[in-house]
Amino acid sequence: MFDTVEATRLTLARHRYIADIGLSTSVFLALKMGKAMFLEGEPGVGKTEVAKVLSRALDAPLIRLQCYEGLDVSQAVYEWNYPRQLLAIQANQPASNGTRDIFTEKYLLERPLLKAVTMSRRETPVLLIDELDRADEEFESFLLELLSDFQITIPELGTLRAEHRPIVVITSNRTREIHDALKRRCVYHWIDYPSRAKELEILRLKAPGISEELSARVVDFIQAVRRQELYKPPGVAETLDWAEALKHLHVHRLDAAIVESTLGVIIKYQDDVDRLRGAKLEGLLEQVEAEP
Repeated sequence: MFDTVEATRLTLARHRYIADIGLSTSVFLALKMGKAMFLEGEPGVGKTEVAKVLSRALDAPLIRLQCYEGLDVSQAVYEWNYPRQLLAIQANQPASNGTRDIFTEKYLLERPLLKAVTMSRRETPVLLIDELDRADEEFESFLLELLSDFQITIPELGTLRAEHRPIVVITSNRTREIHDALKRRCVYHWIDYPSRAKELEILRLKAPGISEELSARVVDFIQAVRRQELYKPPGVAETLDWAEALKHLHVHRLDAAIVESTLGVIIKYQDDVDRLRGAKLEGLLEQVEAEP
C-alpha cells in the first residue's frame, strides 16, 4: 500500500483523505525510513486525521496522547498503581519480603507512550502525539529517547524497548516553536489550508449529500472568509461541519440570513463573528455570487 509515493497517495484517498504530493511524499518517507512524522499547520487542516487514516489503512491500533499544559511523565508515560501496591504489601505482612515484588509490570499503569512500547511486542501501533505545542517545553525531553531508540527507562524495571517500531505522528498548531533536537528525529511537513479545487474535492468526498452548486458556494465563502483579518480563520473541519449543518437545515442556496445564523459553526471567536456581520458579510456573499 505504501511502496511508492503514488501508491501512498492512492491508499490515503481510498480511506477518504485527499493528500497532495508533498504530504504523500512525507508519509511515504517516514514509513520507509522509520521516522516520526511531524505535521504542523493551522487547526482543522487535517493533521490529526493523517494518524487516523494510517491506523485504518494498516489495520493497526491507534494510541493517542493529547497534549496540554502541565503534561508530565506520570500522565504521558507511566505511573505506579500505589493503591494496589499497598494492598499487596498489607496482604504479605508480616512476611519480611512484603515489598519484594510490587515493582513489577503488573503494578504499572501504562500511559500512551509506554503503551505504544509494550503493544509493539505484538504488533505495530500508530502513536499520535497530538498538539505537542500545548505541552510545556520540558515535556519534549521525554520524547527524545523514545524517538531515537524507541525505548523507555523505568528505574525500578530497567529499559523497555519496542520490538516493532510504532508509527509516530506528531502534530502542532505552532502556538510555540518545537525544539530542533526533536524535529531532527522527524520527517517534517506543513499542512496548509487547501486550494479551492482541493477543498471542493474534500467536500464532495466527505459531504456527498449537498448539491454541486451549494458545495461550490460553501467553499468559495470559506475561502473568502480566510482572506479576512481574523483571529482564527475556519479550517477544513469547519467547512465540513458547515456543510453538514446546511444539509440539516435543508438549505439549497446561501443568503445573508442563513449565513449569519450559522456563523457559530465556522467561526469560534466572538470578535471574529462581529467583524464578519453586517455589511462585511453581505459583501463577501456578493463576491461569492459573482464568481463563476
